[in-house]
Amino acid sequence: MLPLSPSSQMEDTLGRPRSPAWLPWYVAGSQVLGLAVLAVTGAWMAHYQGGFAWEGKLQFNLHPLCMVIGMVFLCGDALLVYRVFRNETKRATKILHGILHVFAFVIALIGIVAVFEFHRKQHIADMYSLHSWCGIITFTLFFVQWIIGLVLFLFPGISISHRSRYKPLHIFFGVTLFILAIGTSLLGIKEKLLFTFPSDYSRLPGEAVLGNMLGLLLIAFGMVIGYIITRDEWKHPLLPEEQALSMDFKRLTEGAESPGEQ
Repeated sequence: MLPLSPSSQMEDTLGRPRSPAWLPWYVAGSQVLGLAVLAVTGAWMAHYQGGFAWEGKLQFNLHPLCMVIGMVFLCGDALLVYRVFRNETKRATKILHGILHVFAFVIALIGIVAVFEFHRKQHIADMYSLHSWCGIITFTLFFVQWIIGLVLFLFPGISISHRSRYKPLHIFFGVTLFILAIGTSLLGIKEKLLFTFPSDYSRLPGEAVLGNMLGLLLIAFGMVIGYIITRDEWKHPLLPEEQALSMDFKRLTEGAESPGEQ
């Protein structure tokens, strides 16, 4: 099938913006990679590390799984909301974006509580490694970002001018935190493998190979998400009613153009 021309991509028969030809394939690829990340993480903890439990040594295994689900997979999908749901209103996509981040926060919080509880019960020191420093910074900034976004973009009464001024920062920190989450995950993988194989990591036992493959999958997932969200032509288009509201706001704030300015 030949790719659609730019004009045919703009609108469908109902006047709604049409999804770009290649966007669904990239989104599908990102989800395959994301699910592969979750499957490999779960398999690593279940097969090589003994499984999951809230008590005993198995409590630690909840930490990597919850952090990957929350801070990587769900946060990555939250970034895609404005590309995938192109025919929904901005408010609907904002709500879905926020809900995904709520789930991400709750699941990641479970992972953080699990590792701190494990350390306390096993009398292991907290917050001494680069992984832990990056992790707590990323999670704290993620929480602050979510609160500010909730107040500015979903609560009524906030002026559009304030939202417009903060929007570039919100986008920047959203992408930055996603990158930090993947980078912190990579540090965690390396730390876990070095603790598990302090002397024979270089021999690449099966568990080490699985951990290295997980790192590559995380990088690939991040790269595909990054490619999708940085394509300007794949941004969420303004729907006709949103364009009308935007023009009305512009007239109210800037005044109608004089004939000589048109």
